[in-house]
Amino acid sequence: MKIVGLTGGIGSGKTTVAGFFKELNIPVYIADEAGKRLMNTSSEIRKKIIAFFGESAYRGDHPDRKFIASKVFNDKEQLSKLNNIIHPAVEADFKNWLETQSSEYVIYEAAILFETGGYEKCDFNILVTAPKEIRIQRLQKRDDSSVKEIEERMDNQWSDERKSQMADFLINNEELAETKLQVEHIHDEILKAGKNC
Repeated sequence: MKIVGLTGGIGSGKTTVAGFFKELNIPVYIADEAGKRLMNTSSEIRKKIIAFFGESAYRGDHPDRKFIASKVFNDKEQLSKLNNIIHPAVEADFKNWLETQSSEYVIYEAAILFETGGYEKCDFNILVTAPKEIRIQRLQKRDDSSVKEIEERMDNQWSDERKSQMADFLINNEELAETKLQVEHIHDEILKAGKNC
């Protein structure tokens, strides 16, 4: 079974693209959602996060995401500590999930697939892109964030130019109908590649 990495900068529309793959009956694993779930449910992760960030990192059984975000935003060392707790747990969770799947391939969607080297574990990698202005509009609508806040978050991510050098497929996600056609084309290409192995 092939693993296909799916990534893109904030506001690019990764989730929309993942939804189109689901419509084609391809199982999708969303690493960020798994990370949030594991922060809520894993006592081991909870212990490690409290050891690093203090008791304020959790309110009762749930992580205080605003507090944790304030610690790691603009602090690469703290962010790296958090990632070193979450990523191995997500990787183990993904392996367990993968064993329950039976399709030709699965989608592994992660926001920082290239930055962490996770793309190297995938057979193919897809990068979702969109013009900066469109991404900003989407994020303003979704998060009610200011342009300044959005641009700061974008500046913390690798550029599409850098990521595209490592991607096997690019999806330009501006018009939904066109995006869907691109997904169907990539789906066919992956199935063909599977048959040629």
